[in-house]
Amino acid sequence: MKIIIHGGFFSESSTSHETKVAKQNALLRIVKDSYEYLKTHSAVETVVYAVSLLEDDDLFNAGIGSQIQSDGKIRMSASLMDGTTQKFSGVINIEEVKNPIQVALELMKVDDRVLGGSGATNFARQYGFEKFSTEIPQRRAEYEAKLAATGTGTVGCVALDSNGNLAAATSTGGKGFEIPGRISDSATVAGNYVNEFCGVSLTGVGEDIVSNATAAKIVTRVTDGFSLDKAFEKTFAELKPYDGFAGAIAIDKEGNMFHQDSHPSMVFASYDGEKEEVFG
Repeated sequence: MKIIIHGGFFSESSTSHETKVAKQNALLRIVKDSYEYLKTHSAVETVVYAVSLLEDDDLFNAGIGSQIQSDGKIRMSASLMDGTTQKFSGVINIEEVKNPIQVALELMKVDDRVLGGSGATNFARQYGFEKFSTEIPQRRAEYEAKLAATGTGTVGCVALDSNGNLAAATSTGGKGFEIPGRISDSATVAGNYVNEFCGVSLTGVGEDIVSNATAAKIVTRVTDGFSLDKAFEKTFAELKPYDGFAGAIAIDKEGNMFHQDSHPSMVFASYDGEKEEVFG
């Protein structure tokens, strides 16, 4: 059993040492809590559990603490993929829901598995997800002061369960001040993809990740025989011509874990029951 999570990017120039330590501690707590959950649950259940914990922590830009768009509203996106069934589900620009990833899980049960905008929000209400504001004072202050957001905040998880099944989940609160209707990578196979061979979750600038089809490329290359590190190496090299901004976490079917970013520094943590790793 293996699990790896990410919480977007950390910028030394714009984030304090105290925030860095807080994120390290939060990621280690969440990855270990989620590993305990993984002991008695499937990979799919566990990635939803882990991403829900990340959505509930206002240190990260997903769920509570999501960025505010140019019209003053918060719209979030999240997706889930099961490596065994190859089912993908997601919500795009959903509003006033505490845990978008849990709505994505509910969508796994229906035929129309990717919903956007009011359709996603209405589906959530119909299935018992109560209206919930994810705005925090910090985000409102940033919005009102017209502070530029970095556009690199997303959370995600990849897990390998005791049966050898892989799953991946990704959730984002957006990049901040974007045009309403903008679609991020988080609810696409560019940002969240898994099959029986490998699972990948991305964070970074959504447009760059979609242009590179990053998650799908890595998984496809592992499926075709690339080692995990070589799949990352080739795929990240393809971001360089346009200085693509991305970070990725992954686990392959052998339990190898890997992470890489094109710009400093993605925040992440991993755990296998014995060894822990957290961004430095």
